[in-house]
Amino acid sequence: MIYDALIIGGGAAGLSCALVLGSAKPKPFAADKRVGIITHQKTSHLQTALFNNVLGLIPGTLGKDILESGKQQLKDLYPHVVQIEKEKVKSIAKSSEGYVIETNKNTYTTRIAVIAVGYTNLLTIKGLENYIEPHPKANIEKERIWLKNTDHLIEDGLFVAGTLAGGRSQFAIASGSGAAVATDILTLWNNGTHTKVHDKISN
Repeated sequence: MIYDALIIGGGAAGLSCALVLGSAKPKPFAADKRVGIITHQKTSHLQTALFNNVLGLIPGTLGKDILESGKQQLKDLYPHVVQIEKEKVKSIAKSSEGYVIETNKNTYTTRIAVIAVGYTNLLTIKGLENYIEPHPKANIEKERIWLKNTDHLIEDGLFVAGTLAGGRSQFAIASGSGAAVATDILTLWNNGTHTKVHDKISN
C-alpha cells in the first residue's frame, strides 16, 4: 500500500500539516488520497514548552498537552489520516514510486514525504545527509541545522517543515510552516491550481 503523503514528525509542524491535508478530503482532488503521519514526539521541543504569547491559545497552555490534544483532534476530525505511533524513522530513500521510509518496525512507501522533525544536530535519519547545513536563523553555538530547501521544497516530492525548514523556533512559525507545506501538496494534487482549505460559518 502506497501513501500519497507521509509526514515524519508529530510536533507543531507535522500535526498542522496533517490537519490541513486531512481537512481537504471533501475536495475531489483529495478524496482518494492516502495520508499518514509518523507521530514520534519524544524529541519535540513542545515537551517542555509553556505558551503565553500565542494567538488563540489560553495563556499557560503546555506544549506537552498540545502534542496529545493535537493527535486527538486529528483522530476525531480526520480519522482517515493514518497515525503511526511508537515508531522512529531510521532512513529515507528515493524509489520508483517516490520515497521509501524505514522505521525501527516497518517500511513505508510514499509519493510525497514531509520531514517535520526538530532542528538539532542529532538528526539520525539516514538519506538526508546531503541536505544538512548550519541553521541560518539560530545562534552558531547551539549547533542547530536545517535541510536546505526553497520554500519548503528540498526536491521533487520531498518537503521539510518547521524549524528544520529554516524557521525560528516559535510555535506559530512552526505551525504555519506545516500548514504552508500542506497547501503546497494540495496545489500539486489540484494540478497546480493554488489551493487552501477554509471552514466557514453557514449563514
